[in-house]
Amino acid sequence: MTTAHDVAPHPAPRRTATAHPAVGAATALLDAYTPGDNRFFASPTRTLLAHGTRAVVPHDDRPLPERVAATLEAQRAAGNLAPLVVGAIPFDQHAPSALTVPETVRWSSPLNEDPLIALPAEAPGARVWDIRPVPEPEQYGAAVANAVERLRRHEFSKVVLARTLELESTEPVDVPALLQRLARRDAGGYTFAMPTGPGRALLGASPELLVSRRGNQLIANPLAGSAPRSPDLAEDVRRAAALLDSAKDSHEHAVVVAAVSQALAPYCVDIDVPEMPTLVRTAAMWHLSTTVTGVLRDQRTSALELACALHPTPAVCGTPTATARGVIEELEPFDRGFFTGMVGWGDATGDGEWVVTIRCAEAEGSMLRLYAGAGIVAASTPGAETAETAAKFGTFLHAVGADL
Repeated sequence: MTTAHDVAPHPAPRRTATAHPAVGAATALLDAYTPGDNRFFASPTRTLLAHGTRAVVPHDDRPLPERVAATLEAQRAAGNLAPLVVGAIPFDQHAPSALTVPETVRWSSPLNEDPLIALPAEAPGARVWDIRPVPEPEQYGAAVANAVERLRRHEFSKVVLARTLELESTEPVDVPALLQRLARRDAGGYTFAMPTGPGRALLGASPELLVSRRGNQLIANPLAGSAPRSPDLAEDVRRAAALLDSAKDSHEHAVVVAAVSQALAPYCVDIDVPEMPTLVRTAAMWHLSTTVTGVLRDQRTSALELACALHPTPAVCGTPTATARGVIEELEPFDRGFFTGMVGWGDATGDGEWVVTIRCAEAEGSMLRLYAGAGIVAASTPGAETAETAAKFGTFLHAVGADL
Protein backbone atom coordinates (compact mmCIF):
# COMPACT_ATOMS: atom_id res chain seq x y z
CA MET A 1 0.00 0.00 0.00
CA THR A 2 1.28 3.39 -0.84
CA THR A 3 0.40 6.85 0.34
CA ALA A 4 0.52 10.07 -1.55
CA HIS A 5 3.99 10.64 -0.16
CA ASP A 6 5.21 7.32 -1.57
CA VAL A 7 4.22 8.11 -5.13
CA ALA A 8 6.98 9.59 -7.22
CA PRO A 9 5.88 12.96 -8.50
CA HIS A 10 5.29 13.26 -12.23
CA PRO A 11 7.04 16.09 -13.97
CA ALA A 12 4.73 19.04 -14.60
CA PRO A 13 3.55 19.19 -18.22
CA ARG A 14 5.08 21.92 -20.32
CA ARG A 15 2.62 24.66 -21.20
CA THR A 16 2.68 27.22 -23.92
CA ALA A 17 2.17 30.70 -22.54
CA THR A 18 -1.15 32.19 -23.72
CA ALA A 19 -2.75 35.49 -23.00
CA HIS A 20 -5.69 35.60 -20.60
CA PRO A 21 -8.90 35.66 -22.65
CA ALA A 22 -9.87 39.02 -21.11
CA VAL A 23 -6.72 40.71 -22.36
CA GLY A 24 -7.67 43.01 -25.20
CA ALA A 25 -11.27 41.81 -25.56
CA ALA A 26 -13.04 44.88 -24.18
CA THR A 27 -10.52 47.43 -25.42
CA ALA A 28 -10.85 45.92 -28.90
CA LEU A 29 -14.51 47.03 -28.89
CA LEU A 30 -13.51 50.46 -27.62
CA ASP A 31 -10.89 50.74 -30.37
CA ALA A 32 -13.40 49.62 -33.02
CA TYR A 33 -15.92 52.38 -32.27
CA THR A 34 -16.44 54.96 -34.99
CA PRO A 35 -19.13 57.68 -35.10
CA GLY A 36 -22.13 57.41 -37.36
CA ASP A 37 -24.24 54.27 -37.09
CA ASN A 38 -22.29 52.65 -34.24
CA ARG A 39 -23.18 52.61 -30.56
CA PHE A 40 -20.80 51.96 -27.66
CA PHE A 41 -21.78 51.22 -24.07
CA ALA A 42 -19.52 50.00 -21.26
CA SER A 43 -20.58 49.19 -17.69
CA PRO A 44 -19.08 47.38 -14.69
CA THR A 45 -20.74 44.18 -16.01
CA ARG A 46 -20.08 44.22 -19.79
CA THR A 47 -18.94 46.09 -22.89
CA LEU A 48 -21.18 46.43 -25.94
CA LEU A 49 -20.53 47.67 -29.48
CA ALA A 50 -23.51 47.76 -31.83
CA HIS A 51 -23.28 48.26 -35.59
CA GLY A 52 -25.92 49.43 -38.04
CA THR A 53 -29.67 49.85 -37.76
CA ARG A 54 -32.15 47.06 -38.32
CA ALA A 55 -35.15 48.95 -36.91
CA VAL A 56 -35.88 52.29 -35.22
CA VAL A 57 -38.20 52.58 -32.23
CA PRO A 58 -41.03 54.81 -33.50
CA HIS A 59 -42.19 58.04 -31.87
CA ASP A 60 -45.93 58.11 -31.22
CA ASP A 61 -48.46 58.46 -28.41
CA ARG A 62 -47.84 55.02 -26.86
CA PRO A 63 -45.70 54.81 -23.69
CA LEU A 64 -42.05 54.26 -24.54
CA PRO A 65 -41.78 50.75 -22.97
CA GLU A 66 -44.80 49.67 -25.05
CA ARG A 67 -43.21 50.97 -28.26
CA VAL A 68 -39.93 49.25 -27.46
CA ALA A 69 -41.66 45.95 -26.61
CA ALA A 70 -43.61 46.07 -29.88
CA THR A 71 -40.45 46.80 -31.86
CA LEU A 72 -38.60 43.89 -30.27
CA GLU A 73 -41.54 41.51 -30.78
CA ALA A 74 -41.74 42.49 -34.46
CA GLN A 75 -38.04 41.74 -34.77
CA ARG A 76 -38.46 38.28 -33.24
CA ALA A 77 -41.36 37.58 -35.58
CA ALA A 78 -39.12 38.56 -38.49
CA GLY A 79 -36.48 36.02 -37.47
CA ASN A 80 -34.18 38.11 -35.25
CA LEU A 81 -33.83 35.57 -32.45
CA ALA A 82 -32.15 37.82 -29.85
CA PRO A 83 -33.09 41.44 -30.58
CA LEU A 84 -32.25 44.33 -28.31
CA VAL A 85 -32.60 48.08 -28.35
CA VAL A 86 -29.72 50.39 -27.59
CA GLY A 87 -29.46 54.16 -27.46
CA ALA A 88 -30.54 57.27 -25.59
CA ILE A 89 -33.77 58.66 -24.12
CA PRO A 90 -34.17 62.41 -23.46
CA PHE A 91 -34.92 64.11 -20.14
CA ASP A 92 -38.47 64.66 -21.41
CA GLN A 93 -39.78 61.12 -21.98
CA HIS A 94 -42.40 62.52 -24.35
CA ALA A 95 -39.73 63.86 -26.72
CA PRO A 96 -38.34 61.61 -29.50
CA SER A 97 -35.85 59.01 -28.32
CA ALA A 98 -32.79 57.72 -30.18
CA LEU A 99 -33.34 53.97 -29.74
CA THR A 100 -32.60 51.41 -32.43
CA VAL A 101 -32.37 47.68 -32.96
CA PRO A 102 -28.84 47.24 -34.34
CA GLU A 103 -27.83 44.96 -37.20
CA THR A 104 -25.10 43.30 -35.15
CA VAL A 105 -23.93 43.43 -31.54
CA ARG A 106 -20.55 42.46 -30.13
CA TRP A 107 -20.23 41.80 -26.38
CA SER A 108 -17.25 41.51 -24.10
CA SER A 109 -16.24 41.55 -20.47
CA PRO A 110 -16.07 44.88 -18.58
CA LEU A 111 -13.42 47.41 -19.52
CA ASN A 112 -11.97 47.38 -16.02
CA GLU A 113 -11.26 43.62 -16.35
CA ASP A 114 -9.16 44.18 -19.47
CA PRO A 115 -5.55 44.90 -18.43
CA LEU A 116 -5.03 46.92 -21.60
CA ILE A 117 -7.42 49.59 -20.33
CA ALA A 118 -4.57 50.74 -18.05
CA LEU A 119 -2.63 51.95 -21.07
CA PRO A 120 -3.01 55.71 -21.30
CA ALA A 121 -5.05 57.29 -24.05
CA GLU A 122 -3.33 59.63 -26.44
CA ALA A 123 -3.19 63.10 -24.92
CA PRO A 124 -5.35 65.77 -26.55
CA GLY A 125 -3.48 67.70 -29.20
CA ALA A 126 -2.86 71.41 -29.08
CA ARG A 127 -6.13 73.09 -29.94
CA VAL A 128 -7.68 76.45 -29.17
CA TRP A 129 -11.22 76.20 -27.84
CA ASP A 130 -13.64 79.11 -27.76
CA ILE A 131 -15.65 78.50 -24.56
CA ARG A 132 -19.04 80.13 -24.02
CA PRO A 133 -20.96 79.44 -20.78
CA VAL A 134 -24.76 79.22 -21.09
CA PRO A 135 -25.83 80.76 -18.81
CA GLU A 136 -22.93 82.86 -17.54
CA PRO A 137 -21.79 81.83 -14.03
CA GLU A 138 -23.31 85.02 -12.55
CA GLN A 139 -26.68 84.22 -14.12
CA TYR A 140 -26.49 80.66 -12.87
CA GLY A 141 -25.71 81.89 -9.37
CA ALA A 142 -28.72 84.22 -9.53
CA ALA A 143 -30.93 81.27 -10.56
CA VAL A 144 -29.63 79.29 -7.58
CA ALA A 145 -30.39 82.22 -5.27
CA ASN A 146 -33.90 82.46 -6.73
CA ALA A 147 -34.48 78.75 -6.13
CA VAL A 148 -33.10 78.88 -2.57
CA GLU A 149 -35.42 81.76 -1.68
CA ARG A 150 -38.41 79.75 -2.92
CA LEU A 151 -37.18 76.63 -1.14
CA ARG A 152 -37.10 78.55 2.12
CA ARG A 153 -40.72 79.55 1.46
CA HIS A 154 -41.41 75.78 1.15
CA GLU A 155 -42.66 76.02 -2.45
CA PHE A 156 -40.78 72.77 -3.19
CA SER A 157 -38.16 70.54 -1.52
CA LYS A 158 -35.39 70.35 -4.11
CA VAL A 159 -34.59 71.33 -7.68
CA VAL A 160 -31.66 70.41 -9.90
CA LEU A 161 -30.36 73.35 -11.91
CA ALA A 162 -27.93 72.84 -14.78
CA ARG A 163 -25.70 74.92 -16.98
CA THR A 164 -23.75 74.26 -20.15
CA LEU A 165 -20.46 75.10 -21.79
CA GLU A 166 -20.32 75.47 -25.57
CA LEU A 167 -16.84 74.66 -26.88
CA GLU A 168 -16.00 75.44 -30.48
CA SER A 169 -12.81 74.89 -32.45
CA THR A 170 -11.67 75.22 -36.03
CA GLU A 171 -11.46 71.43 -36.47
CA PRO A 172 -14.11 68.70 -36.13
CA VAL A 173 -14.41 67.08 -32.70
CA ASP A 174 -12.51 63.76 -32.61
CA VAL A 175 -15.25 61.69 -30.96
CA PRO A 176 -13.35 58.33 -30.86
CA ALA A 177 -10.35 59.98 -29.21
CA LEU A 178 -12.62 61.64 -26.63
CA LEU A 179 -14.30 58.33 -25.90
CA GLN A 180 -10.90 56.68 -25.38
CA ARG A 181 -9.89 59.31 -22.82
CA LEU A 182 -13.20 59.10 -20.95
CA ALA A 183 -13.14 55.29 -20.83
CA ARG A 184 -9.51 54.99 -19.76
CA ARG A 185 -9.85 57.64 -17.06
CA ASP A 186 -12.93 56.04 -15.43
CA ALA A 187 -12.92 52.43 -16.59
CA GLY A 188 -15.12 51.27 -13.71
CA GLY A 189 -18.03 53.57 -14.60
CA TYR A 190 -20.49 53.78 -17.47
CA THR A 191 -19.00 55.05 -20.73
CA PHE A 192 -21.10 55.59 -23.83
CA ALA A 193 -21.23 57.06 -27.32
CA MET A 194 -24.55 57.13 -29.19
CA PRO A 195 -25.81 58.95 -32.29
CA THR A 196 -28.70 61.31 -31.50
CA GLY A 197 -29.20 62.76 -34.96
CA PRO A 198 -27.44 63.24 -38.30
CA GLY A 199 -23.84 64.22 -37.53
CA ARG A 200 -24.48 64.35 -33.76
CA ALA A 201 -23.05 62.08 -31.08
CA LEU A 202 -23.88 61.91 -27.37
CA LEU A 203 -20.92 60.71 -25.33
CA GLY A 204 -20.04 60.61 -21.70
CA ALA A 205 -18.79 58.81 -18.59
CA SER A 206 -21.68 58.58 -16.12
CA PRO A 207 -21.14 57.34 -12.57
CA GLU A 208 -24.84 56.64 -11.97
CA LEU A 209 -26.85 53.51 -12.71
CA LEU A 210 -30.56 54.31 -12.88
CA VAL A 211 -31.61 50.65 -12.90
CA SER A 212 -30.53 47.27 -14.21
CA ARG A 213 -32.48 44.03 -14.43
CA ARG A 214 -31.20 40.50 -14.78
CA GLY A 215 -33.91 37.87 -14.50
CA ASN A 216 -35.96 38.79 -11.45
CA GLN A 217 -33.16 40.77 -9.80
CA LEU A 218 -32.98 44.57 -10.03
CA ILE A 219 -30.35 47.07 -8.92
CA ALA A 220 -30.59 50.86 -8.68
CA ASN A 221 -27.73 53.06 -7.55
CA PRO A 222 -28.87 56.63 -6.88
CA LEU A 223 -26.17 59.25 -6.36
CA ALA A 224 -26.75 62.65 -4.79
CA GLY A 225 -24.39 64.84 -2.82
CA SER A 226 -21.01 65.56 -4.38
CA ALA A 227 -17.57 66.99 -3.70
CA PRO A 228 -14.67 67.60 -6.09
CA ARG A 229 -11.61 65.37 -5.86
CA SER A 230 -8.19 66.79 -4.95
CA PRO A 231 -4.81 65.72 -6.37
CA ASP A 232 -3.42 65.94 -2.82
CA LEU A 233 -4.14 62.63 -1.05
CA ALA A 234 -4.69 64.11 2.42
CA GLU A 235 -7.02 66.80 1.07
CA ASP A 236 -8.86 64.23 -1.06
CA VAL A 237 -9.52 62.08 2.02
CA ARG A 238 -10.62 65.15 3.99
CA ARG A 239 -13.13 66.07 1.27
CA ALA A 240 -14.52 62.54 1.20
CA ALA A 241 -14.95 62.52 4.99
CA ALA A 242 -16.56 65.98 4.92
CA LEU A 243 -19.04 64.81 2.28
CA LEU A 244 -20.07 61.83 4.43
CA ASP A 245 -20.51 64.22 7.39
CA SER A 246 -22.39 66.94 5.48
CA ALA A 247 -25.95 67.47 6.73
CA LYS A 248 -26.86 69.31 3.52
CA ASP A 249 -25.59 66.53 1.24
CA SER A 250 -27.02 63.76 3.45
CA HIS A 251 -30.46 65.38 3.24
CA GLU A 252 -30.20 65.77 -0.52
CA HIS A 253 -29.18 62.13 -0.83
CA ALA A 254 -31.93 60.86 1.47
CA VAL A 255 -34.60 62.60 -0.63
CA VAL A 256 -33.38 60.80 -3.76
CA VAL A 257 -33.08 57.36 -2.12
CA ALA A 258 -36.58 57.65 -0.65
CA ALA A 259 -38.02 58.52 -4.06
CA VAL A 260 -36.20 55.63 -5.76
CA SER A 261 -37.27 53.05 -3.17
CA GLN A 262 -40.90 54.28 -3.22
CA ALA A 263 -41.01 54.09 -7.03
CA LEU A 264 -39.56 50.56 -7.12
CA ALA A 265 -41.47 49.07 -4.16
CA PRO A 266 -44.71 48.32 -6.09
CA TYR A 267 -42.73 46.22 -8.57
CA CYS A 268 -40.95 44.14 -5.91
CA VAL A 269 -41.75 41.29 -3.54
CA ASP A 270 -38.59 42.20 -1.66
CA ILE A 271 -36.51 45.37 -1.65
CA ASP A 272 -33.37 46.22 0.32
CA VAL A 273 -32.43 49.84 1.00
CA PRO A 274 -29.28 50.38 3.11
CA GLU A 275 -29.72 52.82 5.98
CA MET A 276 -26.53 54.80 5.30
CA PRO A 277 -24.89 55.90 2.06
CA THR A 278 -21.38 55.00 1.03
CA LEU A 279 -18.91 56.86 -1.16
CA VAL A 280 -18.11 56.31 -4.82
CA ARG A 281 -15.46 58.18 -6.69
CA THR A 282 -14.70 59.14 -10.25
CA ALA A 283 -11.53 60.80 -11.46
CA ALA A 284 -13.12 64.20 -10.82
CA MET A 285 -15.73 63.78 -8.06
CA TRP A 286 -16.78 62.08 -4.83
CA HIS A 287 -20.47 61.10 -4.59
CA LEU A 288 -22.76 59.78 -1.89
CA SER A 289 -24.11 56.45 -3.11
CA THR A 290 -26.77 53.94 -2.08
CA THR A 291 -27.22 50.59 -3.83
CA VAL A 292 -30.88 49.54 -3.79
CA THR A 293 -31.62 45.90 -4.67
CA GLY A 294 -34.92 44.13 -5.22
CA VAL A 295 -36.68 40.97 -6.38
CA LEU A 296 -39.31 41.54 -9.04
CA ARG A 297 -42.94 40.67 -8.38
CA ASP A 298 -43.58 40.04 -12.10
CA GLN A 299 -40.73 39.03 -14.39
CA ARG A 300 -42.59 40.51 -17.34
CA THR A 301 -41.61 43.95 -15.99
CA SER A 302 -38.68 45.06 -18.12
CA ALA A 303 -35.65 47.09 -17.12
CA LEU A 304 -36.96 49.91 -19.31
CA GLU A 305 -40.35 49.90 -17.56
CA LEU A 306 -38.54 50.22 -14.24
CA ALA A 307 -36.34 53.00 -15.61
CA CYS A 308 -39.34 54.95 -16.89
CA ALA A 309 -41.08 54.53 -13.52
CA LEU A 310 -38.02 56.02 -11.81
CA HIS A 311 -37.25 58.80 -14.29
CA PRO A 312 -36.77 61.60 -13.51
CA THR A 313 -35.48 61.00 -10.00
CA PRO A 314 -34.92 63.92 -7.62
CA ALA A 315 -31.20 63.50 -8.44
CA VAL A 316 -31.74 65.06 -11.88
CA CYS A 317 -35.02 66.96 -11.48
CA GLY A 318 -36.12 67.66 -7.92
CA THR A 319 -39.16 67.15 -5.75
CA PRO A 320 -42.11 67.41 -6.07
CA THR A 321 -41.37 66.40 -9.65
CA ALA A 322 -43.98 68.52 -11.43
CA THR A 323 -43.05 71.66 -9.48
CA ALA A 324 -39.32 71.08 -10.01
CA ARG A 325 -39.87 70.62 -13.75
CA GLY A 326 -41.64 73.98 -13.86
CA VAL A 327 -38.76 75.68 -12.03
CA ILE A 328 -36.25 74.10 -14.44
CA GLU A 329 -38.20 75.35 -17.46
CA GLU A 330 -38.32 78.80 -15.91
CA LEU A 331 -34.69 79.14 -14.79
CA GLU A 332 -32.63 77.11 -17.32
CA PRO A 333 -32.11 79.08 -20.58
CA PHE A 334 -31.60 75.97 -22.76
CA ASP A 335 -33.24 72.67 -23.68
CA ARG A 336 -31.65 69.76 -21.80
CA GLY A 337 -32.26 67.36 -24.68
CA PHE A 338 -30.64 64.04 -23.77
CA PHE A 339 -28.80 65.46 -20.73
CA THR A 340 -30.24 63.90 -17.51
CA GLY A 341 -32.14 61.39 -19.63
CA MET A 342 -31.20 57.71 -19.90
CA VAL A 343 -28.73 55.76 -21.99
CA GLY A 344 -28.29 52.00 -22.25
CA TRP A 345 -29.78 48.82 -23.66
CA GLY A 346 -32.64 46.38 -23.17
CA ASP A 347 -33.40 42.97 -24.69
CA ALA A 348 -36.57 41.05 -25.54
CA THR A 349 -36.49 39.12 -22.24
CA GLY A 350 -36.68 42.39 -20.26
CA ASP A 351 -33.07 42.43 -19.09
CA GLY A 352 -31.10 45.63 -19.53
CA GLU A 353 -29.04 48.45 -18.05
CA TRP A 354 -30.15 52.10 -18.07
CA VAL A 355 -27.79 54.81 -16.87
CA VAL A 356 -28.46 58.43 -15.95
CA THR A 357 -27.07 60.60 -18.74
CA ILE A 358 -24.73 62.88 -16.80
CA ARG A 359 -21.03 63.81 -17.24
CA CYS A 360 -21.90 64.00 -20.90
CA ALA A 361 -21.57 66.18 -23.97
CA GLU A 362 -23.03 66.34 -27.44
CA ALA A 363 -20.64 66.67 -30.37
CA GLU A 364 -21.62 68.08 -33.74
CA GLY A 365 -19.03 69.17 -36.27
CA SER A 366 -16.54 71.44 -34.52
CA MET A 367 -18.91 72.10 -31.58
CA LEU A 368 -18.97 70.32 -28.24
CA ARG A 369 -21.69 71.14 -25.72
CA LEU A 370 -21.00 70.11 -22.11
CA TYR A 371 -23.62 69.80 -19.38
CA ALA A 372 -23.46 69.83 -15.57
CA GLY A 373 -26.06 70.22 -12.84
CA ALA A 374 -26.29 70.54 -9.07
CA GLY A 375 -29.00 69.70 -6.58
CA ILE A 376 -30.36 72.83 -4.93
CA VAL A 377 -31.85 72.60 -1.42
CA ALA A 378 -32.56 75.25 1.19
CA ALA A 379 -28.97 75.08 2.52
CA SER A 380 -27.41 75.64 -0.92
CA THR A 381 -25.38 78.72 -1.80
CA PRO A 382 -24.82 80.17 -5.29
CA GLY A 383 -21.04 80.06 -4.97
CA ALA A 384 -20.88 76.43 -3.85
CA GLU A 385 -23.27 75.18 -6.56
CA THR A 386 -21.46 77.13 -9.27
CA ALA A 387 -18.19 75.58 -8.08
CA GLU A 388 -19.76 72.09 -8.04
CA THR A 389 -20.91 72.37 -11.65
CA ALA A 390 -17.47 73.69 -12.64
CA ALA A 391 -15.89 70.61 -11.04
CA LYS A 392 -18.29 68.32 -12.91
CA PHE A 393 -17.27 69.96 -16.19
CA GLY A 394 -13.76 68.79 -15.35
CA THR A 395 -14.41 65.27 -16.74
CA PHE A 396 -14.79 66.59 -20.26
CA LEU A 397 -12.49 69.58 -20.02
CA HIS A 398 -9.68 67.18 -19.08
CA ALA A 399 -10.58 64.96 -22.05
CA VAL A 400 -10.31 67.83 -24.55
CA GLY A 401 -7.35 69.58 -22.91
CA ALA A 402 -9.26 72.74 -22.01
CA ASP A 403 -9.70 74.80 -18.85
CA LEU A 404 -12.42 77.11 -17.61
